[in-house]
Amino acid sequence: MSRIGGKDTKPELHVRRLLHAMGYRYRLHRKDLPGKPDIVLPKYRSIIFIHGCFWHRHQECKFAYTPKSRIGFWKKKFDENVSRDKRNHKALTDMNWNILVIWECEVDNSTKLIQRINKFLTSK
Repeated sequence: MSRIGGKDTKPELHVRRLLHAMGYRYRLHRKDLPGKPDIVLPKYRSIIFIHGCFWHRHQECKFAYTPKSRIGFWKKKFDENVSRDKRNHKALTDMNWNILVIWECEVDNSTKLIQRINKFLTSK
C-alpha cells in the first residue's frame, strides 16, 4: 500500500485539465487546510476532492468492493478513511469552504463533469 500515491492520480489529472481548460485557476494540496484537499479554488472559496471509489467507499459503486482476505483489516481501514473524510469535510465546512466530491467512476463522462463543476462554482 505504500506505493499507492495520493497525489497526481489519473482522475485528479483529468479533472485538473478540465478545470484549466474551463478557465479556472487553482492551488493543489494545500497543507494548511484539513485533509490537504486535491484542488483548492480560493477565488470561489471552494474545494474539490477527487476520491477513489475503492479507498473512500463510494456507495453502490462496482469499484468499492471489499477484498476477500483479511476482511477485518480492510473493514477497519475503510472505516477509518470514511470517518477521516467526514471529519475533514466538517472542519472545512466550519471554515466556510464549499466542498465538491468527485468520484473516480464519474471522471470518464467529461460532459457531465463539466456541467457539474460549472454548477458548483457558479451557484454560490
